[in-house]
Amino acid sequence: MKKYDLVVVGGGVLGTFHAYHALQNGLQVALLEKNKMPQGATTQNFGQVVPSGMNTKWQTYGRESLKIYKEIQQQYDITLRENGSVYLASNKEEVQLIEELHQINQNNQYTSELLTKEECITKYPGLRPDYIQAGLFFPEEVTVEAREMIHRLQDFMVKHMSLDYFTNRNVIACEQVNNSVKITSSSGEIFEAEKVIICNGNEFKNLYPELFNSSDLEVTKLQMLQTKSQSNYKLSGNILTGWSIRRYEAFAECPSFFKIKSKEDLDSLQKKWGVHILFKQAPDGSIIIGDSHEYADAKDMENLGCTLNMDIDHFMIEEAQKIMELPTYTIQNRWFGMYSQCKTSDVFQQTIDDTIHIITGIGGKGMTGSAGFAKENITQLFNI
Repeated sequence: MKKYDLVVVGGGVLGTFHAYHALQNGLQVALLEKNKMPQGATTQNFGQVVPSGMNTKWQTYGRESLKIYKEIQQQYDITLRENGSVYLASNKEEVQLIEELHQINQNNQYTSELLTKEECITKYPGLRPDYIQAGLFFPEEVTVEAREMIHRLQDFMVKHMSLDYFTNRNVIACEQVNNSVKITSSSGEIFEAEKVIICNGNEFKNLYPELFNSSDLEVTKLQMLQTKSQSNYKLSGNILTGWSIRRYEAFAECPSFFKIKSKEDLDSLQKKWGVHILFKQAPDGSIIIGDSHEYADAKDMENLGCTLNMDIDHFMIEEAQKIMELPTYTIQNRWFGMYSQCKTSDVFQQTIDDTIHIITGIGGKGMTGSAGFAKENITQLFNI
């Protein structure tokens, strides 16, 4: 039986990038995925890599992630498109916030460009003049195709980094034996490693139910839509709008943020469903529109249900139409994703017996922050 330096349980973006950086440091690594392929939040998200939306701490991780994504893309196509992100302000308060964030990013030496109303209308076809007041553009940011990126990244790691990748491996036991950890799958297969990192909420729940139930993890359910292909229409980059400006952590560092937030209607449908409107064009010409946020404690995640709330979908379409005039708003696909996050910390981290590390609950920061965060975490766990 081969003994590994590290076994990572969970083939989502957080687990995969922990495996990636361990391999980069010359370690022997196995990655275990319980399904035939990853199917969770990593493949059911919006596919944007936007350090601009994060607080100062996580922007640092996100900016490192951008470098990592771009370095991999130069070697292997992981669906990366370097087309930037823009925040569209719809009123004076949102204009004030983007101007303040622009100044913060100048101090952080992270490139951003203020756009006038006319520049926004020219740059983003279909943008309604009665909505837009100004924009803040981040040229370094990227999009990925969420349903493809993780599979291509893992393929690259298997072919070019000597990753041992095992799918359909549902882990049912994980215990320290002498100076190593023994990991057992439901088929009876045993893996041995110096350390284990568990980045999958399901395995965490099954392996350590008491710890899971006492954690402060909560689950967020997000609904997204995809239009039919837009004929002769091109929309570049990540499009984030006024409600994103009022929601994202980065803006909470702006001097005016909390005064502006205090004026919002807490009984609105936007607040009830946690909606902020995003647009992104997929390679087939369709437009992806999102998204909503409904919450439940992780131990009660079944309360969120397994169906789509069509009232939320209709609300998002109505609001999107107030912002962008598209050739068609005919919807060809609707779905929801779920991710876990902590109520009181950035990410859930718990170490058992010095060798088993539970790292999960990165929330909506996963696609943007995982690569940079995992790089730092691997160096700390292995004293590199």
